[in-house]
Amino acid sequence: MQTQSRLSRLALSVLAALFIAGCSSTATEPVDQQEPVEQAPEVVAPEVVEVVSDFAEDDTTPVDESGQPISRTFYFEYDKAILNPSDLATLEVHAQILVRNSDRSVVVQGHCDERGTREYNLALGERRAAAISSFLRSAGVGSRQIEVVSYGEERPQNPAHNSGAWAENRRAVLEYR
Repeated sequence: MQTQSRLSRLALSVLAALFIAGCSSTATEPVDQQEPVEQAPEVVAPEVVEVVSDFAEDDTTPVDESGQPISRTFYFEYDKAILNPSDLATLEVHAQILVRNSDRSVVVQGHCDERGTREYNLALGERRAAAISSFLRSAGVGSRQIEVVSYGEERPQNPAHNSGAWAENRRAVLEYR
């Protein structure tokens, strides 16, 4: 029964995140370039991840039972703020960590690639961070434990000017405190 309850809660979380991500703000200026569409990405079923054991020695990196770091970076499609289904299990693990450690908090940083205006990218980065925040809150994390920050295009992970770099820069990152 508990598994069915968790699955129901996960499905509700996904729907809430999709609803919030679908509510977009109007851009002050359209994006000039558009990344070519090659083929639809393969939908990957989320893997079942067990509850993690603790944080690494640096006290800011969550690790699984074997001591391996859990991903804190989540990537987005071009001009979208919708969570990838393959990221949901990992986000659920982060939610469990925060629920079990109510004294800990996380900053969700939203990032974009360089295309679009500064204002548009700040808004898109905020929507990406808000999608992660919404998922965490729907999974039981207290809103006081989550801070949302958008850096827009200001902190690229990859400074190159090509589609590979743009894909790396369209992300949200969890920073534990």
